[in-house]
Amino acid sequence: MDLYEYQARDLFEAGGVPVLKGLLARTPQEARDAAERLGGGTVVVKAQVKTGGRGKAGGVKLAHSPEEAEARASDILGLDISGHVVQSVMVAQGADIVEEYYFSMLLDRAERRYLAMCSLTGGMDIETLASHHPDQLIRVAIDPVAGLDCAKADEIVEATGFGIEDRDEVARVLTLLGKVYATSDATLVEVNPLAKTRDGRIVALDGKVTLDDNASFRHPEWAGLRDDARDDPLEVRARTKGLNYVKLDGQVGVIGNGAGLVMSTLDVVAYAGRDLPGRPRAANFLDIGGGASAQVMADGLDIILSDPQVSVVFVNVFGGITACSEVAKGIRDALKQLGHRATKPIVVRLDGNAVTVGLAILEEYDHPLVTLVRTMDGAARRAAELASAALKGK
Repeated sequence: MDLYEYQARDLFEAGGVPVLKGLLARTPQEARDAAERLGGGTVVVKAQVKTGGRGKAGGVKLAHSPEEAEARASDILGLDISGHVVQSVMVAQGADIVEEYYFSMLLDRAERRYLAMCSLTGGMDIETLASHHPDQLIRVAIDPVAGLDCAKADEIVEATGFGIEDRDEVARVLTLLGKVYATSDATLVEVNPLAKTRDGRIVALDGKVTLDDNASFRHPEWAGLRDDARDDPLEVRARTKGLNYVKLDGQVGVIGNGAGLVMSTLDVVAYAGRDLPGRPRAANFLDIGGGASAQVMADGLDIILSDPQVSVVFVNVFGGITACSEVAKGIRDALKQLGHRATKPIVVRLDGNAVTVGLAILEEYDHPLVTLVRTMDGAARRAAELASAALKGK
C-alpha cells in the first residue's frame, strides 16, 4: 500500500524523524485556514497524489500569505497529474534550505536483504539521478536482522561524503528512518529531499512510503490509511475478499495460483497477442493463492467478469496445494451464480494436482463460455485471439 505524502509525514513524525508541520486541505478555503494556522508566512502547497512528477506538472507551489495559499490550492485542486486527479493538498511550512540530499531504504528481493541509497544530490527523481549521475548515488546493503543501526548509518554517511559537521545529525536521522522502515513493515521509505536548513537542521521535506500488505494483520491501524474512494472499485472489492488483485490496462482477465505463475501468464498473453490486431494483453493480475477454495475461485472470477474492459478470461492453474478440482468447482459455481450476467468466454488451462477430476467437472458441466486448452501457450493464444476478435468488433 502506497501512502500519500501527508501520511508519510505523519508516520515520520510519530517515529521521531524531523519534519515540518503540514496540514491537509481539500478546498481552497481549508488551504487558507491551514496557512493561517501555520503562522501566516511562507508555505508550500503540495498536491497529494500517489505518483511522481508533481513539481513539473504544477502540483507544488509556494505561497507567501494565506490568501496566496488559497489561490495556489485553487490552481492545484482538480489538476490531472499522470492520470491522478488532485483532490487534496498538503499545506506545509516553508523552509530556508541550503542543501538537498536523497535517501531511500527498500527491499532488495533479488538479494534477500534491504538496500539503502543515499546521495548529496537531492530534489531530482531517483531514475534521473541513477542514470545521469550513477557515481553520485551510494548503495549500501543492509542485513534485515540488524537493520539500519548506528554503525550502518555511519557507514552510509561516510560513503556518501557528508561534511564532518553534519555527519552525526544525518546519521541520527537515517537511523530513525530505518526504525520507521522496520516497525512499519515497509518495503520502501524514500525522502527526497532530505534537507539541511540554514540553521543547521536536517529535515525530511518529502516522504514516500510503501507498506507491505502481507503484514497488514499486524497493523489494524492501516485500515485508516486506505483511500477506498480513490482506489479502483474492483481492487477494493478484491481486497474485501482477501484477493491479491491489481488492475492493468489490457483486455484478457488473468487468474492464476502463485505470483510467479501469474507473472509468467501476463508475459505469455502479451507474447501471444503481439502479432494480432489490437495486440491484446492482460487486464489484471489476480493470484488466488496456494490453497484456494472453490469459493475463492468463484470470487475471483466474479470480480474479473465485472470489469467492462475484460473481453475474455484466462484461468491458468497448476495444481499443488490448490487442487484443480477446486478450481473447476469454483468456475462452475461462479457461472451458476452469475447466470445471464456471464457473457464473456473463459479459457481454462489446468495441470497438476487433481487435474483429471477438474477437467471432468468442467467437461460434464459443458458451459458454452468455457474452452479447455491443455497447454499454457495454447490457452494464452486462444485467449488472445478471442480478445483480438472482440477488439475488432468494437
